Amino acid sequence: MTADRSPPPAASIPLDETLAHLPHRPGVYRMIGAGGEVLYVGKALDLRKRVTSYFQKTAALSPRIQVMVSQVASIDTTVTRSESEALLLENNLIKSLSPRYNILYRDDKSYPYLVVTGQTFPRLAFHRGALDKKNRYFGPFPHASAVRESIQLLQKVFRLRTCRDTVFANRSRPCLLHQIHRCTAPCVGLIDEAAYANDVRDAALFLEGRHDEVRRSLEARMQDAAERFAYEDAALYRDQIRSLKAVQARQFVNSSKALDADVVAVVREQGMIAVNLVMIRAGIHRGDRTFFAQNAREDDEGDAVEAFLTQHYLSTPVPDAVYVNRGVDTEALSTLLAERQGRPVHIQTSPTGERRVWVEMAEQNAKLAIGQRVATHQAQEARLSALHEALGLPDTAQRIECFDISHTMGEATVASCVVYDQGGMRTSEYRRFNISGITPGDDYAAMEQALERRYRRIVDGEGRLPDLVLIDGGRGQLGRAVQVMQ
Repeated sequence: MTADRSPPPAASIPLDETLAHLPHRPGVYRMIGAGGEVLYVGKALDLRKRVTSYFQKTAALSPRIQVMVSQVASIDTTVTRSESEALLLENNLIKSLSPRYNILYRDDKSYPYLVVTGQTFPRLAFHRGALDKKNRYFGPFPHASAVRESIQLLQKVFRLRTCRDTVFANRSRPCLLHQIHRCTAPCVGLIDEAAYANDVRDAALFLEGRHDEVRRSLEARMQDAAERFAYEDAALYRDQIRSLKAVQARQFVNSSKALDADVVAVVREQGMIAVNLVMIRAGIHRGDRTFFAQNAREDDEGDAVEAFLTQHYLSTPVPDAVYVNRGVDTEALSTLLAERQGRPVHIQTSPTGERRVWVEMAEQNAKLAIGQRVATHQAQEARLSALHEALGLPDTAQRIECFDISHTMGEATVASCVVYDQGGMRTSEYRRFNISGITPGDDYAAMEQALERRYRRIVDGEGRLPDLVLIDGGRGQLGRAVQVMQ
């Protein structure tokens, strides 16, 4: 990326003059408000054509962008070598600046993986974070429950260990998982290294979508056991084959190929825009996850799905194919992803055939998520209304802060504060206070200290005063709370 930038428009330079001096080159532009705040970040193959298009009388702009343009005081640009570089810079700036008029998706958590560790007797485990070359990773999965469900299914079929290494190294007899046929107990030598390695290999083949190879392997081992008159072992292999067929019937997507693909569907309903992401790995439906667009209005479906594709895939491993239910311009994104992945990445809009069935499934998921969010919001409003009536609160009372004290036999006293505001729990505003300098077990003094520390900060301008404070306790705690507030 070049460091070449157009001259930053000073307040004294008319906007028309700034537009006239923009280069015909790819890059990123930032719309700046009168107070110096970044209103919007965008990319362009030709900066002058793209930016001037916002200010033409004939421009067909969405209501969101029309409002943004009316607030623009200046424009700043950065020239790049290609549209792909511009796309990458645009994404980085959007994430760091969170401009008011860009469509944003909040996704603070990294995606989880299923890991097969690299020891002599490998372990099946849940993993989130950096990847270690010594282990094998399968995923990513859309959420933690999908990983845990897959681990349980693999335990039923292949009976691999899931215990931590410290537990594994110190066992003297098989655990409960062995007794319920979920583990072959390598910890106490009930299976040798070669046989366990076969189970690990079959599990890996299954996760890679090579299900026929797994079935043939199990059938060969069952036949061998029967010929050796080891009928107990043959019965175990028979049960594994049955479990494998049951898992395939339950999870395998209707496809002739065990492919890796994502399905992305944007839906607009009831004033909301939601994007559902379905993950298919090795032909198996791994689960889905729904994201709600921030700063988007009802007519922003195309912009919403384009923003999702960029923000999601520039920070997440990309499968071989992505199927989208809306026609959007993905040429620059496909080029950039192919460069980063070292292989072609196909983003197909409006797919047909069996892929269309997957897209319809994702659309239904998005509609259900919107319905659930609306129902939850309505239920919360009903509860808040009931609380207003019970306590005689005005309708304007929205912000509630709740406190509780906990300790261990009088020691390690901690106070917690949770916040409810604008129809939902505000987890980013939760606070925890380590209580010190009081008599152990004195909950009254602990509550007094927690409230003093919390609301002294608010009085000093570090937060908002709530409309209602709820405390867990009796008259003693209430008396101390009233003293603090007074």
